[in-house]
Amino acid sequence: MNARDVEFALLARCAVVAREGAQTAQDQREANVFRVAAMVMQFRFPGESGNLMQASEGYFTRYPDEKLEAADIVRKGWVLSLPRLRDMLSRLLHGG
Repeated sequence: MNARDVEFALLARCAVVAREGAQTAQDQREANVFRVAAMVMQFRFPGESGNLMQASEGYFTRYPDEKLEAADIVRKGWVLSLPRLRDMLSRLLHGG
């Protein structure tokens, strides 16, 4: 998989968790991306944002030392930029 495929797979997982809730992040990358996605989506999609935050908090309850700052998530390449994350996830949640 190339970088775009990896990015889309993670965004698709974010969209599923945002819609369905009742899930926990599977690893450090998901937990951190879910947390940041929840923060950037909280005004447009408050319910979905809450689901993402719960999924990340479930993971961080077990692994609190794995929580990173948003800048570190971008630096690691897990998210290219926060505006891009917001825009792409918004499209997925709108069904387009």
